[in-house]
Amino acid sequence: MHDLTTLIPPLLELCRTAGELICEHYHAPGDSGLRAKTDNSPLTHADMDSHTCLRDGLAALTPDLPLLSEESSPAQKARRHAWARFWMVDPLDGTKEFIAGTGEFTINIALIDAHRPVLGVLYIPLQKVACVGVPGKLSARFTADTRGGWQQQALATRALGDAPGGVTVLASRRHRNAQLDACLAWLESRCGTLQRENSGSALKFCQLAEGRGDVYPRFSPCCEWDVAAGQAVVEAAGGSVLGMDGLPLRYNCRDSLLSPHFLAVGEAHNALWPALLEHQRQVAGDASR
Repeated sequence: MHDLTTLIPPLLELCRTAGELICEHYHAPGDSGLRAKTDNSPLTHADMDSHTCLRDGLAALTPDLPLLSEESSPAQKARRHAWARFWMVDPLDGTKEFIAGTGEFTINIALIDAHRPVLGVLYIPLQKVACVGVPGKLSARFTADTRGGWQQQALATRALGDAPGGVTVLASRRHRNAQLDACLAWLESRCGTLQRENSGSALKFCQLAEGRGDVYPRFSPCCEWDVAAGQAVVEAAGGSVLGMDGLPLRYNCRDSLLSPHFLAVGEAHNALWPALLEHQRQVAGDASR
């Protein structure tokens, strides 16, 4: 297989360009062009400008690879099952956070090969920072410098409980439900008082890869393009993103593009996670009766 790390420099520049387009809209109140998509999720000029930039840039970088973006047309999305290798992109992950002005939004780019994310880039436009993962090859944080280059720093997840404050749960700012509450109660019963950090978009994957948290449980709806790049980043840094069956998530395998529920964890092989997943399966089973 082609050395995927050679794709990182042009991907960083592409993210920088798309991020600047997003920031222009973010810093121009009233310029959002906000409207609702067919599923009632919000869409802005920033989403579409970033999509167009990434679509054209990825086509120039890898002409042989198709693109599946959140903003791709229904016809384009319908063709995806024929693709063994393709780009999966969310041009602006955290549109609600963008609209609310929290700054918690990212650009997500993943390369999918045989249903696995083999490269991931999570770019934070306001910080000009990218968390990058090529599992087995590279795990790094890249920060844009004032000379137009990038400063690189290695990323690694931490062992469970290494932090003096105990176990830190990374959670969505906007999503909470009974299954998540059951998960947190179970963790607290096993690990003691939990620290909780809330944030929007794919930032939680960045925090996990940087060793600033231990587990990110997700039991509310999201799509595959919300997760794929984060999985590559977390796996490259030493963690895992596990479905309810205890196996790493796979992509483009189902009729729907909704992601299954998952646990993203920093210490990949800790025995706590299979026990927690078994508990959550029981919770889900009880709720369905």
